[in-house]
Amino acid sequence: MNTIKITALRQTIYEDLIDRYELPQTEACTILVGQSWICRQATCPKDFCPHAWQSLYPYVFALAHHADHLHDSWMKDPQSALVSCNDGFRPMSFLLEVIDQKETL
Repeated sequence: MNTIKITALRQTIYEDLIDRYELPQTEACTILVGQSWICRQATCPKDFCPHAWQSLYPYVFALAHHADHLHDSWMKDPQSALVSCNDGFRPMSFLLEVIDQKETL
């Protein structure tokens, strides 16, 4: 099973939507651009946002199980994917990359 590196690349914040629709948050997204995690056995890394994980998991699972050319070959690296979390107010974009292709027996 492949090991996957997850890197937070960019966050977009929609202030107008936050002002109009969101209830006040004491601790919104705590992920910082540039943070990275190692994902082994397609399991959620420690201290990773569980809400973001729901969005990323299908892609992590596919890459971990040797799928490639996700998103109909949009990515230059066929063993990667660019996926955003489903936060409608402040979505974070993540790069998923295969970093180890060792088979587990």
